[in-house]
Amino acid sequence: MGSTVVFWDFEGTLASRSGIWSQCLVDVLDKVLPGHGLTRGDFAPALRDRFPWHDWRRPHPELSDPDAWWAALEPVLAGACLAVGLGAAEAERVAAAVRTCYVDPAYWSVYPDVRPALEDLRAAGWRHAIVSNHVPELPELVRRLGIADLFDVVLTSATTGYEKPHPRMYLAAREAMGRPRAVWMVGDNPLADVEGAEASAIPAILLRSPSANGWRRAADAFAAARIILESAPAALR
Repeated sequence: MGSTVVFWDFEGTLASRSGIWSQCLVDVLDKVLPGHGLTRGDFAPALRDRFPWHDWRRPHPELSDPDAWWAALEPVLAGACLAVGLGAAEAERVAAAVRTCYVDPAYWSVYPDVRPALEDLRAAGWRHAIVSNHVPELPELVRRLGIADLFDVVLTSATTGYEKPHPRMYLAAREAMGRPRAVWMVGDNPLADVEGAEASAIPAILLRSPSANGWRRAADAFAAARIILESAPAALR
């Protein structure tokens, strides 16, 4: 029989970066244009619904190469810079620098409950995989954050070509983990992590989110682990 596996989202579930993309633009500007006076709120409107995961129904295998993925995103980032009044040269410079800044582990923090909760599950026979709508460099970021040892596989939509909740992303995760006999999905996004997983016959837990909408909900990774362990049939324990 196959193994038992938990799929974990990354950002907002295992780790966080304050302000995400809009704050990253500010972080870059702090270095290249000190005293700029802009805030992440200035950039947010131009970035809304502009990332690949906002158009999840459209696969993008043509962007599975990291350079191609970032090349497709840079016009979005540059456009946000132009929208707040930066010149074209400055906008391009800032957009190009986001690739390095966004994956700098200094800007990320792993939630303190992650390691002990995942180790508890692993002790009970559950393996772990990250299944995330994220950048191509996610596996390296996970390694630099010191949690790579917890996961058998790190899948990012940037390299699979499919964004959650697309069913092909979940299929890719199942295949990467050897088609396990039992799977759970844990994440903070009601659509991508919960509705998408449930639609692919994967029970899901909404983590660190106040919006439950009838789904299973856990305040932290310990609570998610408890749901998984208590829900597992005796044959899987």
